[in-house]
Amino acid sequence: MLVLTVDQRGSRRDIDRVAPILDALSTYSLLRKFERTAGDEIQAVSDNAAQVVDVALTLIRDGHWSVGIGIGPVQEPLPPQTRAGRGPAFEAARLAVDRAKKAPARIALAHASTDTHHVELTADADAAFTLLGTVMNRQTSDGREAIALMDTGLTQVAAARHLSITKQAMSRRLAAAEWQTELAGRRLAHRLLVRAHP
Repeated sequence: MLVLTVDQRGSRRDIDRVAPILDALSTYSLLRKFERTAGDEIQAVSDNAAQVVDVALTLIRDGHWSVGIGIGPVQEPLPPQTRAGRGPAFEAARLAVDRAKKAPARIALAHASTDTHHVELTADADAAFTLLGTVMNRQTSDGREAIALMDTGLTQVAAARHLSITKQAMSRRLAAAEWQTELAGRRLAHRLLVRAHP
């Protein structure tokens, strides 16, 4: 299983952002949907690596969260409420989010296993997410807007038309936002997370 434990950054000096992010993440079909676990922390459970990559990137792009991803078994059956869940993956997610608070891209992964193979795969996935998050954190609001339109499946021409800019200007925005690098990073993060989470 994959457990996401997510903590709001700088919450003592900021508004409570939990309700809006819960609403934004409600469209994902997770095994256990995100819910507030304590204060400014939210948690969810998934068995879908691709979905976890998408959720993690949504949180990184939002810019207000430290994201921990725990990999491993959970006590089953899972209880109806996420916050009642127990097991090694939950413990790994707790370790990961604590590391994420000090990580450059505010994301970290931890595996519940001490098996060298799983630990190394998780470290590789962690590195991929760090690189990907670093690219995303450098993107401007214009770049993020352009990428968001491309993520909906629009062509560059249609996205440019939507933004009332030329196709050339759209290409420049995507290049400045390192869109191709982000796409490659997404694929790498997904592949490594699948391998770390058999």
